[in-house]
Amino acid sequence: GFISRVVCVFNMGKRSRQRKKEHQKNSKPGGRDSRDNAVGLGCHHTGYADIVKENKLFETYYKELGLVPDGEFDQFMESMREPLPATIRITGYKSHAKEILHCLKNKYFKEIQEVEIDGQKIEAPQPLSWYPDELAWHTNMSRKILRKSPLLEKFHQFLVSETESILDMCAAPGSKTAQLIEMLHADMDIPFPEGFVIANDVDNKRCYLLVHQAKRLNSPCIMVVNHDASCIPRLQIDSPDGGKDTLFYDRILCDVPCSGDGTMRKNIDVWKKWTTSNSLHLHGLQIRIAVRGVEQLAVGGRMVYSTCSLNPIEDEAVIATLLEKSEGALELADTSAELPGLKWLPGVSKWKLMTKEGQWYNDWSEVPANRHTQIRPTMFPPTDAEKLAGMKLERCMRILPHHQNTGGFFVAVLVKKAPMPWNRRHPKEQLSSSVAQPEASPVETPLPGLPLEDGEGGEMGVKEEAAEISPKEAEAGDLIKEAKVCGPPPNKKMKLHGFKEDPFVFLTADDPVFPPIESFYDLCPDFPKINVLTRTHEGKKRHLYIVSKELRNVMLNNSERMKVINTGVKVLSRNSDGEEFGCAFRLAQEGIYTLFPYIRSRIISISVEDIKVLLTQENPYLSKLEDAAHQQAKQIGMGSIVLRYQPDNSSSDGPQCPIELCGWRGKTSIRAFVPRNERFHYLRMLGVEVFRDKQGQGPGTRDGEEKVDGEEKVEVKVDGEEKVEVKVEVKMEVEEVVNDGEEGVETENGIKDGSIKDELKEVKIEATST
Repeated sequence: GFISRVVCVFNMGKRSRQRKKEHQKNSKPGGRDSRDNAVGLGCHHTGYADIVKENKLFETYYKELGLVPDGEFDQFMESMREPLPATIRITGYKSHAKEILHCLKNKYFKEIQEVEIDGQKIEAPQPLSWYPDELAWHTNMSRKILRKSPLLEKFHQFLVSETESILDMCAAPGSKTAQLIEMLHADMDIPFPEGFVIANDVDNKRCYLLVHQAKRLNSPCIMVVNHDASCIPRLQIDSPDGGKDTLFYDRILCDVPCSGDGTMRKNIDVWKKWTTSNSLHLHGLQIRIAVRGVEQLAVGGRMVYSTCSLNPIEDEAVIATLLEKSEGALELADTSAELPGLKWLPGVSKWKLMTKEGQWYNDWSEVPANRHTQIRPTMFPPTDAEKLAGMKLERCMRILPHHQNTGGFFVAVLVKKAPMPWNRRHPKEQLSSSVAQPEASPVETPLPGLPLEDGEGGEMGVKEEAAEISPKEAEAGDLIKEAKVCGPPPNKKMKLHGFKEDPFVFLTADDPVFPPIESFYDLCPDFPKINVLTRTHEGKKRHLYIVSKELRNVMLNNSERMKVINTGVKVLSRNSDGEEFGCAFRLAQEGIYTLFPYIRSRIISISVEDIKVLLTQENPYLSKLEDAAHQQAKQIGMGSIVLRYQPDNSSSDGPQCPIELCGWRGKTSIRAFVPRNERFHYLRMLGVEVFRDKQGQGPGTRDGEEKVDGEEKVEVKVDGEEKVEVKVEVKMEVEEVVNDGEEGVETENGIKDGSIKDELKEVKIEATST
């Protein structure tokens, strides 16, 4: 389900895993080569040399710009050299998130107060004052202390567990996308919010990391696509009157590629790689992406432009360019009252430019001709003082690291008041009947002074004679040709790069797969069958996914315009044993919170004690359940079931949010079909302590040995009683993997993590006293 969990963001840099593996392979401590070197040289290899956190060019540039308040520059630089604190954010449905928060505050946070490690006093986690509902916390514990200290082992184990149209233009790796999804699912009782998120990234491989992150939230309202953000296609949707409308987004997140000098606290490589040239090279791309974003923004909508750079060339210069070219269509929103606890500095209206050789330029007129290809006029502040004042650049937000122990960021919120001037259409001259023609659909043309990306503006295929433009537009962009619009280039077949995805095939309402499912689970008549899709045209349908009606509308109208990497949440999986019980499909935990509102039978109401039994024992007998659940189970035939916990409003005991688990009713036993991480999540939510052995270092193994039996031993402690050892065995069903026809998702470590992986894992829980 769409499960709340704790995400711990350790803001420390890390090298490539592959590089690290090679380094460890080539220098094994204690090995023969290592000992030989130690004997011969009187020492042993100590790893990579520490990066010196010094960059004179960086200090000179920012000191001269004066972005940091007077008297604070030394504090600013000192903060940049310090590692970031550990940050904890609680994600998921708000009802589940509140239970996790209650558990953290009343148990784990209290246990680490006044702890000292290596002479360093550990600060108890504190909530971020500006983040809503205390769902984000930070602590001064370093990554090393949090991971390695035995005193914090219990807390660390806890951390390991896991209605608007929105476009995230540069979404990977997906942390901000996840927050957007959470906002859509703020109300747990609504399975299909009207809004949706389209998450895009230009890098095909990073898209799969984005899928991996987004799938943890189990939302039917997320679609991951793979396009260059500077020319992401404009999409069409069905309109209520039976025609076609252009899709304009209510909200757009435009977190553009940047030089990242605000991330020096976690990406220490930036210290030695930073030069002013980085910003010069990225400025044009940032403008193109931002322009494409505001073109697709609905009138009245908001676009957040953000970077993790402090450089005005990547920040205010881009915003000023957008405002100037928009001719009043855009304005900066005043967000000073929206996050009262967040400390930030207003944007600047004056800045200058420095080359990597140390040469300063105050405005474009000072730039020599031989530098014109590297330095552009849009990198400087507007020269018209009145126009500059009207932009209100002080509404931009610059966040400095020493003010609230964070990284460095820049954020600007743009509101669209009217169509962009290069997209505006004017009615044709009135006909003799004196009836004016309606306003035509917008067509995109390149922003004057910016290069046209391949494919940009060519999605709509509007003919040249569609409409006329005003003389003002012609003067600004030289876009009039014989009193008609220069139309976009002819449509080209979309070039697909990267792995070819399996198709997304929507089922019809009369598909023969539905009657047995509807009968077996007694689905409500309003179950949206037309929103169900599969990933194959031929053969048996192994998995059924579902999306919201809004995403279905988008997908059916734009299959040739966009490359979809992943969408939908799995709700049903084929089970070879199910046919003999009346239905070939069993419920999938991934989509149970989406499907449950439509299920009217095969539901067993369970208690907290029942949940503990189901999640810590393998195939417990029906008699292990409490009487109420036992009697219900006896009345239900064999097959897939829903195990539901409903909180008692008259009592404060137990979780105060509903819990739904997929299960299987056997002949004499019952089991929960819940993936491993979610088992741990629910157990912790019920107050059960879970301790997992570190990989390769469990009982009976020596350091470095791998467990060949595929088991992971876990200890749980229920209500202060003796510990119970839980053995988790991962067993892949080879037949389903081979025949599924679905491609895997490449995760950070290069492992193919198939979309069916969680449901194919047969997680066995075996309880034994220790």
